[in-house]
Amino acid sequence: MVKTLPNFGFTATGIGSVPFLEVEATCKEIIGLFPRMPYWPQFVKRSYLEDMSVQYSEGLPLLEVNEEKRTLSVSRTGERESELVAFYERVFSEDIESFAISEAYAPGLYTLMTFLGESHSDQESYVKGQTVGPVTFTSGILGLDGKAIIHDPELSEAMVRGLAIKALWQVRLLEKSGRRPIIFLDEPSLSGFGSAFASIQRQDVIDKLQMMISYIKDHSDCLVGIHCCGNTDWAMIMAAGPDIINFDAFEFMEHFLLYPKDIASFLQEGGAIAWGIVPTSGFTGDESEKELLKKIAEGIDTIKKTGVVSQTIAERSIFTPSCGMGSMTSLNARSAMSLLARLPAEYFV
Repeated sequence: MVKTLPNFGFTATGIGSVPFLEVEATCKEIIGLFPRMPYWPQFVKRSYLEDMSVQYSEGLPLLEVNEEKRTLSVSRTGERESELVAFYERVFSEDIESFAISEAYAPGLYTLMTFLGESHSDQESYVKGQTVGPVTFTSGILGLDGKAIIHDPELSEAMVRGLAIKALWQVRLLEKSGRRPIIFLDEPSLSGFGSAFASIQRQDVIDKLQMMISYIKDHSDCLVGIHCCGNTDWAMIMAAGPDIINFDAFEFMEHFLLYPKDIASFLQEGGAIAWGIVPTSGFTGDESEKELLKKIAEGIDTIKKTGVVSQTIAERSIFTPSCGMGSMTSLNARSAMSLLARLPAEYFV
């Protein structure tokens, strides 16, 4: 069945992390630059609680955060069986509020929501949120045996279910803005899949992603994307069933385009592409609109050779940075955001 997606028309938005410290000023700046699809910022330099995994750990079983040591780990004192039983009682009773992200962990989320209540848009509008993806989360936390919990089927499944219901809590909050929510599952750990992840099966990755995507979409009208800022098995990502795939179009355009038939099917079935065209880790400040638009045009031309028409590609395309901006300098991040906001959508529409 063909998905009914809106006409994005190369609307621009961000990934999540920023290097800034001023919460209110940053949220106002984001709404001003990206009025049709603002996103809530993750202030990774303000607090360890805004680390991309720690930020989504509240309410999940057997985890403890040590801000001083900057660690997220499986508790050595927790009672595994009783904690998992209590956890699943909350899951099956759909106690969504018990999976809330508190303001201490995500001040950008709460502040953006406050300001969105004061803003208005004449066209169909969205609000973008994000969550750590299930593979990145479970592969980044070590169990008591010293192995990543992705290799512990019981605990891994609990974490994925917990992340899914936490994402739904976020969607419920974003819906209050009157805009249509979009949630990206951020999966940097899937970069280079097939080498570093030799011990993880392809189907296991798909199953974990599908578990989250299906739960969110079965309980809301949210659009779900998957963000991976490196090279990966893009056919695997598309097989997981997201509405949107977000890739680093500046650095890895050629790698992404190695899947022409998969991309064509994804678009024709209603999927959308978020082109991460403004570089982050290698940003110099010398990048130009002309240079970036040329890269996008070359990518579009390759996809058109599969039979997908320009209008379809334009309607199902979004502009983003190549990755989060948390590791950039504040000066470069502001320059990159401004460049992204200036990219003319009508160039391709």
